Amino acid sequence: MRIISGKHKGKRIQAPKKLPVRPTTDMAKEALFNILNNYFNFNGLKVLELFAGTGNIAYEFASRGSNSIVAIDADMGCITFIKKTSQELDLDIATIKSDTFKYLERCNTSFDIIFADPPYDLSQEEFEKIALQIFENKILDEEGMLIIEHSKHTKLDHLINFSFSKSYGGTVFSFFEFDFDEEEYDEEDVEENF
Repeated sequence: MRIISGKHKGKRIQAPKKLPVRPTTDMAKEALFNILNNYFNFNGLKVLELFAGTGNIAYEFASRGSNSIVAIDADMGCITFIKKTSQELDLDIATIKSDTFKYLERCNTSFDIIFADPPYDLSQEEFEKIALQIFENKILDEEGMLIIEHSKHTKLDHLINFSFSKSYGGTVFSFFEFDFDEEEYDEEDVEENF
């Protein structure tokens, strides 16, 4: 696992083999951040990483200047590793040991970017629940973006606020943004009311 860009560009991070994780590949991660680079200035972004595992995505955001990052994972080994790595690299990443769904139920903070990398064997319904909880509980800022990583066997393009998806080998990133279409209005209709 390697940090691709920012102040720790090229830094390799070796996670313990015993962790129950499947880190996003460097190729897929580089492609993801190339996309995000077109939408965001990373400095100062508030980022939430769900099912954080090794913290791979959190390190990348932190290296690029995001300084308000929260990493959630249910496994204590993963949380301990992220804390240790963050301290070694002097990265501002807060860690919370929690089941992702329980965290989303009680979360009262909003984020600019939310990245979720659940186990690929989660059910279709559980993948859908991630997006539904985030939008229902207003955890994503109005100008923000939710990215869910999944296999090609999981389909999320039917969900509300789905924007687009990109595939890299067996990995798919589905992107979600608020849909403002309902709030658009016809200027001619407004003028007729005056």
